[in-house]
Amino acid sequence: MLCGDVVAMWEVALSDGLYRIEFAHGTTTGKRIVYVNRQEVIRKDWMFKLVGKETFTVGGANTKATINIEAVGGFAYEYTLEIDGKNLQKFIDNRAKTTKTWLLKVDGEDFRVVLEKDTMDVWCNGQKMDTTGEFVDDGTETHFAVGDHECCIKATSSGKKKSGIVHQLLLDGEKIPASTQ
Repeated sequence: MLCGDVVAMWEVALSDGLYRIEFAHGTTTGKRIVYVNRQEVIRKDWMFKLVGKETFTVGGANTKATINIEAVGGFAYEYTLEIDGKNLQKFIDNRAKTTKTWLLKVDGEDFRVVLEKDTMDVWCNGQKMDTTGEFVDDGTETHFAVGDHECCIKATSSGKKKSGIVHQLLLDGEKIPASTQ
């Protein structure tokens, strides 16, 4: 159950899923509670110091997260989230370069497929997939299955130095548009 003192909320997309981080801060008692997907992960009921940091992990890979609590004058506070040592926006911008995400519906079920470009690991709904990679004439193909369906991530050169490699997801041979998250 979430406490009524929730003062900040963030959504973080990791390879194994989307995580909602909520922070409750009792500015009179110093109470601090951190929730990840509505599960309490930290509770400190009495803190004399109202500013500081709370560090915890998020997701299956135990990604480090830190909430910074800073006074901004009087009894006002600012709350910022760092993921993997980077402020949230920088982390999101970096992930946009290092991952590619697709959202698709297969047999009435929603799937979120994430490609980690540096390792070529493929995640689907929080599970790391068994994949088979092969070189083809115009690049590489990474094959895996979603239910009874054939999936393939094709990596081909864009022909432009700036945009580099283009990744496309094919489901049973049909191209799936990429997501923005």
